Amino acid sequence: MAGKGSCPLITIQPSRGLIDEKFQITVKNLLPGQAVTLHSLTQSEDSDFWEAFGHYVSDGKGTVKVAEDVSLGGSYDGLEPMGLLWSMKPAPGNKPGLRFRKTDVCTPVVVRIAVYTGHIGDGFTEASALARAVTERSYMAPGVRRTDIRQSGVRGTLFVPPGPGPFPAVLDLWGSGGLVEYRSALLASHGYVSLALDYYSTQVIAKSPDKNPSLGYEYFETAFTILQDHPQVASDQVALLALCFGTAVALRVAAYSAVINPRCVVCISASHVQPVNEPISSIEAEMQKNSDKFRFDENNRLITRDMFLPIPTDPSKKVDMGRIKYPLLLIFGEDDQSWPTAESAEDMEKMMEAAGNRHLLTTLSYPGAGHLIEPPYSPHARFSNFMVAQIKRNIIVLWGGETKLHCYAQEDSWQKILAFLDQQLYHSPGTSSHL
Repeated sequence: MAGKGSCPLITIQPSRGLIDEKFQITVKNLLPGQAVTLHSLTQSEDSDFWEAFGHYVSDGKGTVKVAEDVSLGGSYDGLEPMGLLWSMKPAPGNKPGLRFRKTDVCTPVVVRIAVYTGHIGDGFTEASALARAVTERSYMAPGVRRTDIRQSGVRGTLFVPPGPGPFPAVLDLWGSGGLVEYRSALLASHGYVSLALDYYSTQVIAKSPDKNPSLGYEYFETAFTILQDHPQVASDQVALLALCFGTAVALRVAAYSAVINPRCVVCISASHVQPVNEPISSIEAEMQKNSDKFRFDENNRLITRDMFLPIPTDPSKKVDMGRIKYPLLLIFGEDDQSWPTAESAEDMEKMMEAAGNRHLLTTLSYPGAGHLIEPPYSPHARFSNFMVAQIKRNIIVLWGGETKLHCYAQEDSWQKILAFLDQQLYHSPGTSSHL
């Protein structure tokens, strides 16, 4: 049923926007006090369907405003303006262990929003919707240019903001997942030239003289120089941004490379534990050596966080944080089940305190957040299928995190990353930030 004389109508403002931009969903022309379910649906590039839903009751005018009204249940509850995105899970019937990741950043994520009468939790494909609308969320803003980089043995993708520049720049080091572009595309949408660097895929390994997945200082130094020398880059305003395995590389080169001199470093879900007197490629071997510390939870999902515990006291087994000369932002979730990021952050802080460079460190700790801290409103993957190199098996890995708290961490940390980069690259001559 609908309001007298008119049909229900959904509006989404803005209907097109960046993936990290909030939207407002409004449903009008309902009956006063009408119970309805708002449902979101998208299809991944792997053809899997993802959905979320919230239960609402219209006000005295027959209106629901998601930004102002609380969800009484569903895949999220409470006042959650973006709950229809961040609480998305694989729809019933999809295979287990999925993770939502955008590969083609040149096309938007298309989300279909529908409203149904009553408070329902399933059967959306069979139910008749009162109204429907579509929104498009993009990683690339209009005018951002994407260019494949295949230069001097380096493989990556460069994203350049619209305009003449010069712009500050970010060398983006993902974890052990090959060439991942969506974070770099989003950074360019916020005014940074960003190079998403591939250093772990078979394409890069095949060209490595020793076929190692990590290519040593030279590969990363060449990539940094390519970015620094780009005609639209302000060469003295280049940062490192890394996640997971990428943080091991970022901390190593920031501390020991004579070529890589970033203005600042951002590390998400980081550890400094690694054999620093051996090649970067030895980090993987060290992890494999500690695979006997891996364990499984009650659902047979792999937990790997113990592999670096206890944090070593031997200085040859961890990056000398006293050598860090640049502002460093560390971000970690307190429910990280993949790496011992909380313990690592505590030890890094102690090392920097002892070395006298603690003023360069900013730490963001998030209760209930897991390992995969992504850009805002990305669906939370508490666990997913993953090829674990140390045991050479594709297995379901437990990353950790409670959905609501984890997604809060994603939203809050992203805003603070952008504020940190803005302060260090646009305004500050290298002083520490206060987030």
